[in-house]
Amino acid sequence: MTLPDTPATPAGADRTFQVDLRGLVDLLSHHLYSSPRVYLRELLQNAVDALTARHTLEPDAPTGAFGVRLYADGAVVRVEDDGAGLTEADVHRFLATIGRSSKRAEGIAEQRGDFIGQFGIGLLSCFLVADEIHVLSRSARTPDAPAVEWRGRGDGSYTVRTLPASARPRPGTTVTLTPRADAGEWTRPTQVHALARHFGSLLRHPVTFDDGTAGPGAPGTSVNPEPAPWARTHPTPGARSRALAAYGEEVFGFTPLDTIELDLPAVGLKGIACVLPETVPAGRRHGHRVHVKGMLLSEQAEEILPDWAFFVRCVVDAESLRPTASRESLYEDDTLAAVRDALAERLRDWIARAAASDPDLLHRFLQAHHLAVKSLAVHDDEILRMLLPWLPFETTDGHTTLDEFARTHRTVLVTSSVEEFRQVAAIASAAGLGVVNGGYTYDRELVHRLPEIRPEATVADLDPATLTAHLDPVDRETELAAAAYLAQARDALAVFDCDVALRTFQPASAPALLVDSREARHERTRSRLAREQEGGLWGDILGALRQEAPRAQLILNQLNPLVRTAVTIDEPELARTSAEALYGQAAMLSRRPLRPAESSLINRSFLDLLAHALRKDS
Repeated sequence: MTLPDTPATPAGADRTFQVDLRGLVDLLSHHLYSSPRVYLRELLQNAVDALTARHTLEPDAPTGAFGVRLYADGAVVRVEDDGAGLTEADVHRFLATIGRSSKRAEGIAEQRGDFIGQFGIGLLSCFLVADEIHVLSRSARTPDAPAVEWRGRGDGSYTVRTLPASARPRPGTTVTLTPRADAGEWTRPTQVHALARHFGSLLRHPVTFDDGTAGPGAPGTSVNPEPAPWARTHPTPGARSRALAAYGEEVFGFTPLDTIELDLPAVGLKGIACVLPETVPAGRRHGHRVHVKGMLLSEQAEEILPDWAFFVRCVVDAESLRPTASRESLYEDDTLAAVRDALAERLRDWIARAAASDPDLLHRFLQAHHLAVKSLAVHDDEILRMLLPWLPFETTDGHTTLDEFARTHRTVLVTSSVEEFRQVAAIASAAGLGVVNGGYTYDRELVHRLPEIRPEATVADLDPATLTAHLDPVDRETELAAAAYLAQARDALAVFDCDVALRTFQPASAPALLVDSREARHERTRSRLAREQEGGLWGDILGALRQEAPRAQLILNQLNPLVRTAVTIDEPELARTSAEALYGQAAMLSRRPLRPAESSLINRSFLDLLAHALRKDS
């Protein structure tokens, strides 16, 4: 918008905004609408709203008496409706004034909820594909009303003419566009038909399409031949379920694991939720198809469901949801929040029914979407009680449910990270300890809630002391014989803040176990930084936090033949090298990321042992 340069206007007098229409159209195309294709949606929307107004004027008119007809032959695009039409005064008020909607006109303002569009800018979208808009309309409010012609141009000018009623024998409106050469992608006949099907397949008024090839007077192809699938009648519940699943597959391109009917009478919402048959990759969000009064509003309406419901994709048609100005997303208000909560409750009900009556469906659902259910169970006590016993976890007994695991292990131990579980899994299993991997999202928190479901179960965090307490000590004579080697090993591994001990444990094939935790490593790093900082505020802060840093433990297995040989080594350098090799092997088996110093140690110890072996052979 620009202010006119009118120096003759008295100081302080009101001035009128002038609109640069080309600039406004550019703004719409780049910032309001996602694509030029929306021009057809806006034309359809205006036509449907005009039909709604016509039914208000003639409430006794039979269903289907009024409709919308589309025509596109490559040269023109035309949308004709049997709606309420416009008078000359309406044309000046609504077509020539940006932002003023006929849906706000006196007499029908109280029924605005019946209309799709309420912003008064939709017709401008036609300038995305054409330089001129031709409108021919005749009002249904006055029996002998004349026809009115309006021509709007992209430069901001327009003309209005009153024509005899014979120029448009029936009430309603016809909008004709002559597409620009660069708009052929959106205005060729096949594309217009496809867009009409895309946006208007669920419209409640009859819509037909004609490409001119069938000749004058041909009835045209129906754009919306059937009502929404949930509005149809079916002979049996099974037939209905199959029909809804087929519709979900047609819309979304996958065969649903199941379909959930959605019906919220308070807001006039109906539709289906299709359960995805496969796991949703982390971070991927699926939008939902939302129709408002039959018109497709958005294919990416993530806001209709809560974040945890990423295992379904929905297609719904609603009466009371408010679109934004672009009519490509939903306005966030109390109604949308209530709809979101109500739909979430429908999904919970479906999960509850599957748990109670269809174990096979529940099993297939949890196989694909256990992460979604876990995220829900963390915050939903009802879902927790229903499904926690069914949810799979990684344990020392393999992948199993907590219900089965708790029957075998009265005390359930849980790690705080994946790497800690991998460090101890084999040893803990051999020692008869029941350990659950708590390193995955939600798992640790859910395992700790197990006693709420099974009061007889005990859950505790696994720490190094718990594990080492289940490892058998060696006899005193064996420990004294290995003392010299253990001292060499401790000296070699001091750089890693690692102690060395000798124990016996199963399996005997494991030469060593590295017991360390992420928290302990963080504490050692903090202590090392404190030692490196001399003076200054940062040094004072770290000094105040300094405490005795927990050390890692390399536990050598006396049952392992290699370890029994290593502890007898009396060559200091070879003893150090073997201890470093055992540490490196245990660190790799833990499958945690190796620090650069550890990678260097593994390479060096391997080469030193190889060199020693070659010297011995020669």
